[in-house]
Formats: sequence, C-alpha cells, structure tokens
Amino acid sequence: MIRQLVRSYIFLVAIAIALFTVPVAFSLTSQLRGDTEDSVVREARTMALLLANGDSTSCEALQEMAEAYAAQTPGDVQVAGSPGCAAGLARPARDAALTAALDENDPTTDWGSSFIWGPELVITVPARTAGEDRVVGAVRIVYSTNEMTHRLWTIWGFRAVLAVLVLVVAALLGVGVARRLTRPLRQLNDMASRFSDGDLTARSPVTGPPETQTLARTLNQGAERLDTLIAAQRIFVADASHQLRTPLTALRLSLDNIADGVDDPFLREDVEQATAEVVRMNRLVNGLLVLARAEAKVTASEPLPLLDTVRERLAVWRPAAEERGVTIALRGSIDGRPSVLSGPGHLDQMLDNVLSNALEVSPDGGTITVRVDPRDDVVGVSVLDEGPGMSDAEKSRAFDRFWRGQARTGKGGSGLGLAVVRQLATDDGGTVVLTDAPGGGLCVTITLRVVSSRASSRSGG
Repeated sequence: MIRQLVRSYIFLVAIAIALFTVPVAFSLTSQLRGDTEDSVVREARTMALLLANGDSTSCEALQEMAEAYAAQTPGDVQVAGSPGCAAGLARPARDAALTAALDENDPTTDWGSSFIWGPELVITVPARTAGEDRVVGAVRIVYSTNEMTHRLWTIWGFRAVLAVLVLVVAALLGVGVARRLTRPLRQLNDMASRFSDGDLTARSPVTGPPETQTLARTLNQGAERLDTLIAAQRIFVADASHQLRTPLTALRLSLDNIADGVDDPFLREDVEQATAEVVRMNRLVNGLLVLARAEAKVTASEPLPLLDTVRERLAVWRPAAEERGVTIALRGSIDGRPSVLSGPGHLDQMLDNVLSNALEVSPDGGTITVRVDPRDDVVGVSVLDEGPGMSDAEKSRAFDRFWRGQARTGKGGSGLGLAVVRQLATDDGGTVVLTDAPGGGLCVTITLRVVSSRASSRSGG
C-alpha cells in the first residue's frame, strides 16, 4: 500500500510538472527563436539601407559593418547588387529566396527545418532606393544556429534536471506521508496477525484518523469479548474435568467393591461393563483436561534437542510394545543433532499421543516406524503403523474432538488425542498431516521449525 501511495504521489507531481514546466519551456524556445530572427532581420535591413544609398561612404560603412557582424556573431553577410559595395563580400547563390528579394521585393526567412530549426538561419532582405523605391540589390545573412541549439538544450536540460529533483523530493516526502497515513493500518494488521497466531490479548492502539480509530475500537471490543468467552470456556472445561475426576474415582472404587462381593456371573458381567465405561469416562475427562491446558495461553517456544526427545519417548513406549510383540524402530536421516522450536512438554505430549494411537491399532507382532526427515528450515517426525489406516473421509475428520473412527482407535480411545496434537503443533508454528503409510497403515507427520545454528549458539552462550 505504501508503494502504491508513493507511486500515486509521484504520478501527480509528474503531471503537475508537465503542465507547468513544458509550456514554459516551449514559450522560452519560441521567444529565443523570435528574438534571434528579429535581431538578424534588423541587422540585414540596416545593411540593405547602406547598400541602397550606393555612395562611397555608405559602401565603406557597409564593409565595416559586415566585417564586425561576422566577427562578433555566428552570422556571415552576403551581398548581391552594386559591385562597388559588394567588393570583398561573398555573393549569395541565385536561388528562390534571392530571386524573390530581387524581382518581387519580398524579404525571406528560412530556418532550414520545419521542426524548431536547422543548422543555419538564412534571411534575405532586398535593398530599395529611398526615392524611386527600386530594388538595387539584396543583403543575405547566413546565421549559424549552433549557439541557439546549445541554449535550447540548456533550457530543456535545466528543467529536466529540476523535474527529476522535484520527483525525488516528492518520493521521499511521499514515503514519509504514506508511512504516517498507513501506520494505523499496519498496527491493525499486526494485531490481526498476533490474534491469528493465538495471542488473544493482542490489541491495537487507537490512533490515526477517525475512521481507523473507530475500526480499532471495534476490533479491540470484539477481541475482548472473544477472549472473555474463550477464557470462560477453557475455565469451565478445565474445572469440569477436574471436578469430575473425584466422583469417577469414587464410582470405580464402589464398582470394584461390588464386583468383589457378587457371585452371580451375569451380575458380575454387568458390573465389569459399568467399570469399563467408568474407566473410559475417566480417560475422556483426562483428555479434556489436557486439551483445555493445550488451548490455554500460548507458551513461548524454545530450542529443544529433537533426537534426544524422540529417543527418550521411544524408550518409554518400547516396554508396552514388547508385551504385544510390536517393534518400534527409529529410521530416517538422523545425521547431526537438529534442534526444533517447541513449547515445554509439547513434543513429549505429541509423540505420546501419536505413539499411543499407533500401538492400539497395530497388530500383534507388527512394527511401528518413527522417521526423522530434516528439510531446509523444518524437520518432520513421522510415525507409521501397520494398522487398518484411514480413508480420505476419515482423515478429514480425524482432528475433530471426540471423533473415533470405526475400528481405527483402541477400546479406550477418547477421540481427543489427535486434536491435542494439532493444537500443540499449531502453537509451536508447525503442522500435522495424515497420509497413507507405504504397505498399509497410517502415517502421522509432525512438522516443526528448525533452530538455526546461529540462534542455537546465541541461546547456548
């Protein structure tokens, strides 16, 4: 927007310069041409009067005047007529202009070109006697226009340089004015960017013209209401999840006590089913609590050693996998020790959720492959299982809360694991993508930003 405003300023100034400077330059050019023509014609008429007198005194004056004129100006004097007065002076060629002066008594002016002027200005003036009004000769002045051309370039060049300087000044002033005019809009854009990144406390200063002030107040009020509503929702979910854990625990203990004192197998089966539902509800409440914490205020990301965290979580999950004969293998381009930007505990939680899902859907004796693939300024951590996988429709809903695919999650799944993973990855500036694993199964790829070596050295120092 700043560039567009500056271009508009320069365009308007250029139009103003063209409207005021170009006509003045043309006027000065026309004035230069007219003044030069009048001066040469005046000198030619004076010499023509001396030629028409024909006496010795006039002829001597004509000779001196022609020599002085040739010495002081870029013009050459040519005389046709009286041999005595024309002695020592060049004679003009017999052309149409000379014929018109001698026969038709008409002075002629030839600029040599229809566009401004040519290399020479040629003026031919007839010499008429005073009493008889008879043409006795003609005086021609051939005037070089080199000096006029130089003055013409000076006129136009000075105005061109002045126009460029004015445009440069207009551009500099335009940048300052444009930045000042667009500052409220940039502040609103910064607020919107922070808001889209999850910072619900972002507010815009109320500055600028009345229109932007009204817009800033409206956005700030909307953000305040949205922040209040979301905060209330998070507090409610967190409090409800926390408060439900105690009665659920008490209910499970009561069911366990009932099961210990029941001999009827049918009644015992009903109690075990009720206990299983209580366990699943307890996991659901725990998932809600984790999701509420994940959706809380975004924490600052910090450098985290990726491979160390991955190896640590794999070591935690291998015993559970070995009980079912499932192998967890680490693969990929793992040269070096890349660091990623992640909030405290985010990467651990994401890996735990994805590995838990992969283990629940993996067949006994299967393999879970964890692959680390650095790519430019990001690194991808992929978890591939050998389970039933997901269809495209199921992938599009997999991140919805409480959604559980048919036979795609374990019996104890709550449908919140991938929702928590996406929330944490988004908070860290990363992404989560679901694709088909080669040979069947599901591939969950978590992409995080890599910390540059320079940033790592500064943080380490």
